[in-house]
Amino acid sequence: MRAFLDTSLLFLMLYFCFFSAVSSSLYSSSCQLKGQFHLNGIHKTGDVILGGLFAVNTISIDPDLSFTSEPQTSDCYGFDIVGFRLAQTMAFAIDEINRNSNLLPNVTLGYSLYDNCAQLGIGFRAALTLVSGQEEQVTLEENCVGTPPVLGIVGGASSRRSIAISTVLGLYSMPLVSYYATCSCLSDRKKFPSFFRTIPSDAFQVNAMIQILKHFGWTWAGLLINDSDYGFHAARSFHSDLGPVGGGCLAYTEILSRGDDPAEVRRIVDVMRKSTARVVIVFANNFMINLMKEVVRQNVTGLQWIVSEAWTSADVLQTPHFMPYLGGTLGIAIRRGEIPGYRDFLLQIRPDLHHNNTVGNSMVNQFWEHTFQCRFAPPPAGWVEAGGELCTGQEVIENVGTDFLDDSDLRPEYNVYKAVYALAYALDDMLHSTRATCTICKQILSTQGGSTSNLRRHLKAAHPTVLFAQVESDDGATAAAANISTSGTSSAPPITAAATLVTASATSSTSAAPTTTTTTTTTTTQAAVRPRRPGNGSTQAEQTG
Repeated sequence: MRAFLDTSLLFLMLYFCFFSAVSSSLYSSSCQLKGQFHLNGIHKTGDVILGGLFAVNTISIDPDLSFTSEPQTSDCYGFDIVGFRLAQTMAFAIDEINRNSNLLPNVTLGYSLYDNCAQLGIGFRAALTLVSGQEEQVTLEENCVGTPPVLGIVGGASSRRSIAISTVLGLYSMPLVSYYATCSCLSDRKKFPSFFRTIPSDAFQVNAMIQILKHFGWTWAGLLINDSDYGFHAARSFHSDLGPVGGGCLAYTEILSRGDDPAEVRRIVDVMRKSTARVVIVFANNFMINLMKEVVRQNVTGLQWIVSEAWTSADVLQTPHFMPYLGGTLGIAIRRGEIPGYRDFLLQIRPDLHHNNTVGNSMVNQFWEHTFQCRFAPPPAGWVEAGGELCTGQEVIENVGTDFLDDSDLRPEYNVYKAVYALAYALDDMLHSTRATCTICKQILSTQGGSTSNLRRHLKAAHPTVLFAQVESDDGATAAAANISTSGTSSAPPITAAATLVTASATSSTSAAPTTTTTTTTTTTQAAVRPRRPGNGSTQAEQTG
């Protein structure tokens, strides 16, 4: 107990020290940062900076925290091509906005995009760096000399990290627009006043699954959830809504632990095998490969799977080894969109067009080394001797067999794209409302705290159908936005999530699952749209596909 109190006291002391330091950086005309975090990222200057948090690497080695000296930088590895592509999507959207004379005229957007290594601690460092500034000396003057402020952040691929980071960013009214955090808990405006998202809350997904059960008359089902807020809040919704709305009951609710303990996995699959429920609902934020291996080992067939969006896009659904057990799976997919010019932008990526391979600007070089299996000079010791190639920067991406250039199924990328436009439109509205009495420079650079608070208000006031597309509703029960969710009291018409019901079919299956049809959907599928500002009060979006 004593150790716990000492640790808690230390945390509080560090927090208030940081709060005091950051507050002075936000509201005084000049301040000096005491130090900087060493973070991997890419940057582009501008009048206003938008921040981004993406999992470009997925594994980190944390240093030993003895609390007797300054901690060393965490090492990140395990380059993730999807995370890098999401970061490049944000860069593309900002470049596109800067070329648009009708949106933010005379204002150039810049960006600082950081790799959070899929770790909360590194994500915190990146978020706090964006809040407090990136330069050693920050000076805000009337002649616009100084470091451009960060007014909003795009990021949060998981609910767990978004919950933690939003709690801190809310202290500074810094908007965080997530492209993939779906936990319904984030809809609480009192707890998360600065959180927004371009993906529907899980409340919509749970409702869609209940409607599927109701449509097919399936009233007896099992539920598997993740050991996280994502899973717990979904389970709460199922337990409260399945009976009243769908007329069904849950035979069991099992929690899939993070560690994939073999004994626990065997126990869960044994429960599934012995249960009379033939329908299994899975609400997990990643595909549990060990669970499916155990399903195969115990030969548990005859199940009808209904899975959340995180499972729907998993490549393992197409694995022939699992198809006899997963054939006929129904899944909810997030909306797919089209981004004109996106592939051409990706083709233009070159390491020589960005910064050198130095601390803080190595993301593009990491992508290059990963894609072409080469190393930039100076290479690691023994690389050349072992037959390794040196990168020249002139390699051709199109000559490599990679999914990096595939723009046929843009789902999380489209959400990132929309998030950037949401911030841009909110900033444009904010500047239009103050331009008559204040110069753009003074409005943006006067105080970061005031500007972020204003931007948050304009994001909250944004009509959910203005930026992207009308989303139809047939129940009118919830006012949370599917495109950009403010989740609070709003005069906007109620809308619901635009989602696609997808199925996994097997060429051969021994499953005796309930008979289904692959042509039925319970939610609205939307055409791809390109964000634009409608004229004359219209709430329609421009169709591009």
